Amino acid sequence: MNLPVDFITRTKSLLGDDWVAFVEALNSESPTSIRINNHKAEKLFLDKVLWTESGYYLPQRPSFTFDPLFHAGCYYVQEASSMFIEQAFRQYVVGGNVRILDLCAAPGGKSTLIADVMGESSLLVSNEVIRTRANILAENITKWGNPNTVVTNNDPQQIGKLQGFFDFILVDAPCSGEGMFRKDEGATSEWSIDNVKLCKERQQRILADIWSALKTEGLLLYSTCTYNVDENEENVQWICEELGAEVLPIDVKEGWGVSPSLRDSFPAYRFFPHKTKGEGFFCALLRKTSDEGSLKRRKDKEKTSKSIIPFDCKDYVKDNESFIFYSQKDRWFAFPSLLYNDLTLIKSHLNVISEGICLGEVKGKDFIPDQSLALSTYINAENFTTYDVDWKAAIAYLRKETLLLQDQPKGYILITYRNKPLGFVKNIGNRANNLYPQEWRIRSANIPETEVNII
Repeated sequence: MNLPVDFITRTKSLLGDDWVAFVEALNSESPTSIRINNHKAEKLFLDKVLWTESGYYLPQRPSFTFDPLFHAGCYYVQEASSMFIEQAFRQYVVGGNVRILDLCAAPGGKSTLIADVMGESSLLVSNEVIRTRANILAENITKWGNPNTVVTNNDPQQIGKLQGFFDFILVDAPCSGEGMFRKDEGATSEWSIDNVKLCKERQQRILADIWSALKTEGLLLYSTCTYNVDENEENVQWICEELGAEVLPIDVKEGWGVSPSLRDSFPAYRFFPHKTKGEGFFCALLRKTSDEGSLKRRKDKEKTSKSIIPFDCKDYVKDNESFIFYSQKDRWFAFPSLLYNDLTLIKSHLNVISEGICLGEVKGKDFIPDQSLALSTYINAENFTTYDVDWKAAIAYLRKETLLLQDQPKGYILITYRNKPLGFVKNIGNRANNLYPQEWRIRSANIPETEVNII
């Protein structure tokens, strides 16, 4: 690996005697890790990622594209070090009605982790400022299936107008990407001291813009995938001094290989590839001490609609008494009743591109079930005709090819693979129209000759 000279000089001074081991690790193969969806998959008999309950290492990197369970949201391919954020949640955010923001959330690894560990009455808002990346984020959140989620596409400054709304904010800040050198060769050619400086300044602007949205005594988890002190410890110090915060400790077990902060004045957590089985990562947990006002909450109002709820719409959702059902144009949604007023407030300030469960769309006398319903952990599959397909047919479905279903009734059928929902078709007798989203379909024609089954 051709490391930039300035990077070598700066990082050598940080690591000292560990430099040689660090370089050897950078020149070794990057580990592949996944995190299972606790609501869709069972525990695996693989090497565990030590700092998370649901993370595992794979012996080699397979072709995830051709595993139907990957598309079903049964697991997420996530870098192991970044799964450490789970510890902050488990140690400081326990139960209750907690409003959480993942500010720079695309493609969705940390958001899906939060969705798994947060309480059932908590709300997760996952934001991405770049629209194309926000669409990818919405896709991954939909596949994960948690209805207590909202995906937004906004600048941090706009979200900052939700004063004191959030109890917990994760800022996984855009950075110089030093921790990704092993996985992304392009990151080394783009690296420079000037870029580090630009990243540091951008991170501070993001933090300043979002700070007012965090309530007093609320928690902010700041993280990067880079090694330098500029974007890490210096920015944590800046948050404390300029915005008003104190740094909190996170309990770490000795066997994890997590390195401490390079500053003695506060705790922070570093991951180096020669010490932990993962890529470079940094994080620090802060509590807001500055006192600011909060946005006034709207009083509870029951959602009413002039439209008539499709007769079987509610029956598609398990535990439907805990949801509010409402329409937007011809599309119908279900959202947790306890969180609906929060959703209304968010929608009055932000650009929402995904929310709760999209049940389907009314077209004439027909109700077309949506992909969001198919992949929701709350789908009441018993109210649909289901058809379990083999691997070859599952790949054909995910490529949005036409399926031929033997001896099945006409109408909407839920396609499953190993009894996990993949999506819907409309069976019209001689063929079944494939309702899988066009933008999600597998485009690769290099289909393996043997089945790909990872979990």
